[in-house]
Amino acid sequence: MTDIIIVEDNKEMADLLCDFINAEGYSTAHFTKGEDALSFFDKEGARLVILDVMLPGMDGFCVCRKVRESANTPIIIVSAKTEKDDKLNGLILGADDYIEKPYDIDILLAKIKGIFARRYNSEIISDGFLKLDKSKRTAYKGEKLIELNQKEFDLLCLLMENSGKTLNKEMIFNKIWGFDSFSEPQTLTVHIKWLRQKIEDDSKNPVHILTVWGVGYRYEV
Repeated sequence: MTDIIIVEDNKEMADLLCDFINAEGYSTAHFTKGEDALSFFDKEGARLVILDVMLPGMDGFCVCRKVRESANTPIIIVSAKTEKDDKLNGLILGADDYIEKPYDIDILLAKIKGIFARRYNSEIISDGFLKLDKSKRTAYKGEKLIELNQKEFDLLCLLMENSGKTLNKEMIFNKIWGFDSFSEPQTLTVHIKWLRQKIEDDSKNPVHILTVWGVGYRYEV
């Protein structure tokens, strides 16, 4: 998975930003159009999106809204639109931060490092019902160890990290099995069934891994 997607139609600015971010050890993918960035995000995912507002075609606010429909990936809007209404709009749509252009690159890098430290450095995911240790790749229901295969663990981790949010089936499949996987999409349905059998008190009437018909799945505590 790419660390950071940068959506910026000023190529010179984007190239410079990529150079600074890459120098800090993060991987980047740059797009000049929102539509292309969303297509990549749906297939490959990312840990952070840095997003300009004034883009050709779909604007940054629309991109922000689309990302939020399927994931809680952190979003930083970086824009020359500095009016209060623009900032409020971006934050209401789900952006985690809104930075005015021109900006200090050191400040942006500090914000990026802060997001990664808060969101991704923790190896334990716990919600009072389940506890996952990402470094040991173990899962517990209360004090009971749950035996999960690799894909089951990755799938449960993705669902728990997005607790309360409905995730699109295609996005889940692409993130867990990969866009170029030879597996069939039905594989996701099978793994959801296996997970329910292992974590739900009644797998036929699940209360934690829920199906959102026509869309995908949602994890609830």
